[in-house]
Amino acid sequence: MSRATFEVPRELKVIPRRLPAAHKGDFGRILVVGGCVGMHGAPLLAGKAALASGAGLVTIALPRSIYAVAGPAELRATWRPLPDSTQGFLDASSSAPLLSAIAGADVVALGPGLGTAPATVALLQEIVPRIDKPLVLDADGLNAFAGEPARIAGRRQATIVTPHPGELERLTGHKPGDDDESRRLAALDLAMRVGGTVVLKGHRTVVSNGLESHFNTTGNPGMATGGAGDVLTGCVAALLHALHDGLLAARVAVLAHGRAGDLAAAAIGEIGLTATDLLDRLPEALASHVA
Repeated sequence: MSRATFEVPRELKVIPRRLPAAHKGDFGRILVVGGCVGMHGAPLLAGKAALASGAGLVTIALPRSIYAVAGPAELRATWRPLPDSTQGFLDASSSAPLLSAIAGADVVALGPGLGTAPATVALLQEIVPRIDKPLVLDADGLNAFAGEPARIAGRRQATIVTPHPGELERLTGHKPGDDDESRRLAALDLAMRVGGTVVLKGHRTVVSNGLESHFNTTGNPGMATGGAGDVLTGCVAALLHALHDGLLAARVAVLAHGRAGDLAAAAIGEIGLTATDLLDRLPEALASHVA
């Protein structure tokens, strides 16, 4: 099917229509936790994507030392500057205020740009099992559990993990092949290990919950650009609140994210396409999923 004739499958037309009397609290309080010195753009992109995907309220929690740089770049979000190390990474001092921020959220997206400083890794290993909210775990949120994916399992709320092949290899010790069947089996295996839904990113992104798997049909090589994965993380988080189903939220987010990339490529070409081009077209892509 060409990009021009793309149609959303009927089973993915599931985003509820908004009632006239709706207010921002109806559409979810999304907490994005990320960032470190040199990586403040990652949580910003995820937060912007959550807003572009329909979230009512977005809070971005990040190291206090980079707030002065990141805060002015997004006026629509609220911010939770957290105590951090002198090097600009979250550490044990961040634990209590981070748990307080999590308590006020409906969905948590954790990982973009956090870095892999030992103190940050230790913090994530402590915090993640204690998050009693639906969780999207990405990037350095996954790297903190390298070789130990089972430590992510056992949560009572929905868990969605969004690795690229390198992150999956760090988690499991096994690099998936490039063929569809190898990638499907790798995603299915990781889903069973973490007890949640896996989005294995790449060409024909695979979404699996350990019982069923789905390949994505949208997207293009122009999306091979920094920040595109952070945009997907924010989109997944917003839809996890809207749809209350990990597999369904991941499938819709992946399809719409790729569709936003296709709309951008049709308008400006694949060369030079950036993550902000995806942000600009997410609302149009998601409109096709409204029930």
